Amino acid sequence: MKENLTFRYAQPNDVPLILQMIKGLADYEKMSDQVVATEALLEEWLFQHKKAEVIFGVADGAEVGFALFFHNFSTFLGRAGLYLEDLYIKPQYRGRGFGKGMMRELARIAVERGCGRLEWSCLDWNQPSIDFYRSLSAQPMSDWTVYRLSGHTLKEFAKS
Repeated sequence: MKENLTFRYAQPNDVPLILQMIKGLADYEKMSDQVVATEALLEEWLFQHKKAEVIFGVADGAEVGFALFFHNFSTFLGRAGLYLEDLYIKPQYRGRGFGKGMMRELARIAVERGCGRLEWSCLDWNQPSIDFYRSLSAQPMSDWTVYRLSGHTLKEFAKS
């Protein structure tokens, strides 16, 4: 990595930047129409309820990307893990090692906190990201399928 990458945890005044990066990621993933997050929601869930954390990668005084993560729990390991919900590097900063630096920082946080693993999901069509994760020696969990209840379906099931 040519540039010096540092990290900082997001603060409440970073909510507009967090939302901007979420929208950038959604655009990249061709899912912009699914973003319903607002600054108010992010403020509430990230900083009032503290349900997830955000770190920024910073180079030359500019935020080059972000990672949003939270703790999960493995009953088999008997300890927490870190789940990476989103990793995003701004397009003009890609290919410079910042993604790898962000993943290394997340691994460092996981180890420092005594977590048993770091895991995430990746869209099946996203070959550049798949290749990147493979280059880190990450292993795909091919025997597992993610299931989801959300929105109206979640609410209806909860009432049933």
